[in-house]
Amino acid sequence: MGGPVKKIMVYVDGTEGSVIAAQYGICLARIMGAEFHVLYVVNTRALNDLVTARIFIKEEEEEYKKDLESDADRYLNHVKHLASSKGIPAIMLKSSGSINSEIKNFVKEHDIDLLIVGELSKIQSRRDELYNEAERAMRSVTCSVLIVKDEERVLELYNQLT
Repeated sequence: MGGPVKKIMVYVDGTEGSVIAAQYGICLARIMGAEFHVLYVVNTRALNDLVTARIFIKEEEEEYKKDLESDADRYLNHVKHLASSKGIPAIMLKSSGSINSEIKNFVKEHDIDLLIVGELSKIQSRRDELYNEAERAMRSVTCSVLIVKDEERVLELYNQLT
């Protein structure tokens, strides 16, 4: 009989905090014998908002989207390498759309038991709080959520895995 956590999903967004969260997720996946999923969402909703606000023209949107797709692939490959170097198979997931919606959808579709996210950024304004889609998703997913802090401890735990 397995433990309470059978499937872990880490949300990676290109920040160092999300990579640290992935390393912690790798440690937990090893200890718990859980499946390890990694999700990167290309935020096309924000791109559409920039075009609508006439900050970008359509051609710039396409070029920027390609850059974001490339970043997503690079971070997913990096986390896959981190997991495989510790003997953990990783299921890599890339999506595009609204971060909030995509995280919630993947948690539901893949029966995720634990969502892991990096440390939340400091809120500078009420507007930041309203537009932080990852935080909104974290508050509304149906599974438990773990916010990873203490980078030094996480790196120590990750480096101890053989």
